[in-house]
Amino acid sequence: MAISGSSRQSEKVHPCVLTIFGVTGDLAQRLLLPSIYNLVCAGSLPDEFRLVGVGRRDWNDRTLRNFLTDSLKQFLGGRPQPRATRWLAERTVYHKTTFDDVAGFTALAQKIQQLGGRRKGPVNRLYYLAVAPEFIEQIVQKLEQSGQATEGEDAWTRVIVEKPFGHDVASATALNQQLLKTLKEDQIYRIDHFAGKDAVQDLAVFRFSNALFEPLWHRSLIDCVQITASETVGVEGRAEFYEHSGALRDMVPNHLMELMSHIAMEPPVSFSVGHMREKQLELLDSVRRIRPREVSRHAVRGQYTAGKVGRKAVPAYRREDGVNRRSQTETYVALKLEIDNWRWSGVPFFLRTGKSLAKSVTEIAVQFRPAPARLFPNVASATAPVNQIIFEMKPKQGIRLTFGARAPGLENQVFPSDMAFEFPPGPFGGNAKGYERPLRDAMLGNPLLFPSAAFIEEGWRLIQPLLDAWAPRKGRDIPKYAAGSQGPREAETLLAHTGHKWRELE
Repeated sequence: MAISGSSRQSEKVHPCVLTIFGVTGDLAQRLLLPSIYNLVCAGSLPDEFRLVGVGRRDWNDRTLRNFLTDSLKQFLGGRPQPRATRWLAERTVYHKTTFDDVAGFTALAQKIQQLGGRRKGPVNRLYYLAVAPEFIEQIVQKLEQSGQATEGEDAWTRVIVEKPFGHDVASATALNQQLLKTLKEDQIYRIDHFAGKDAVQDLAVFRFSNALFEPLWHRSLIDCVQITASETVGVEGRAEFYEHSGALRDMVPNHLMELMSHIAMEPPVSFSVGHMREKQLELLDSVRRIRPREVSRHAVRGQYTAGKVGRKAVPAYRREDGVNRRSQTETYVALKLEIDNWRWSGVPFFLRTGKSLAKSVTEIAVQFRPAPARLFPNVASATAPVNQIIFEMKPKQGIRLTFGARAPGLENQVFPSDMAFEFPPGPFGGNAKGYERPLRDAMLGNPLLFPSAAFIEEGWRLIQPLLDAWAPRKGRDIPKYAAGSQGPREAETLLAHTGHKWRELE
């Protein structure tokens, strides 16, 4: 279905039934339902598409449809189109069951078969597990017991698994092994919504489609790389989850490793799934392991105290509802990583992420070495322009190149300048949620944007020494930083040893 004012996608997905477990939750309300609506407006979904919401609440079809309409009004970012909303609502039904009820899953299988089309043949099925991690294995087992995990010759079955994928190396490996007892690897789609952003997908395109830039991607010209994913918000009612996760588990082995692999991997033979995954995993394999005794020299953590983010007063993390008053959970983490390969040897990669910071920013800054000669001695080294290519993903998506230019006047004065490119709105205008492309690709059977089991496990291996070193211990308090600041002072020291400074969260 194409709605006026929206550009069509090149390929429409196959007729299928999308089933969302946890449809009444925050993820579905804020992101998944608006993303599905955006796919409707882009003309990507066929008339035979059906949406089944599974939950434990005592709802019916009308309740879910009203929930869908309210979610679009509240979280879409623009006014929903009545025609598109009605089209989706008419194809949406609710199914109530607990996640341990085999009878409930058997009834779900029968409902999906009935919804799957006018013919009696096999039905294409996509299951989205938007649930807490402890329910993933249970749901997959019940899908198998009710006959929903098996693929037929003429229909496919796929399962999208939300992060976190475990909480350490052992649990991530165990989860993957458990899933593979029931599903084949090509049926499992481990989602990382960061990969759905246009700016993230463009990283490899920018590098490998432009002869102008790829020759610069080398240790002889690049001084350092900074990857930042900062947020102004705190835990926002997710304290129960965050207390068991923290910034390190929540962001580093998945989102930040994904960004680092794209910016630093070697050129693939093609953009096929196999070649891209091979080079991303190869990059993580090249990251130098942090030894337990070296953790303090390569990583810093912190926890926010009371402060102001903009004009809003923010309580200390330990004063948030649901947080232990002696909590040692980190809300900020910064790392210095080194890559032992021919391209990057000697170039530090600095990663940081945190909550309640001065600004919400997601970016990669590639900083080049300074010019070898001081031709303009009247320019102080501290104020000399720094050459950088900055890949911006939040709050806007674009690419910026910074360089020095001559200031107008009678003297040779150099001032910093830049050239900027901003991604156009695309088919979803300003309403894109980042889940549109992954959802569509899962329906099309294209796993390119979904990390492999090996990639996820390798990401956990890289941070396992930090998890072990930072395990709660008596007598050691976590470093602090004021809400609304740049982060803990210790993070600046981490860079100072190498003569670098963090980019300001302006």
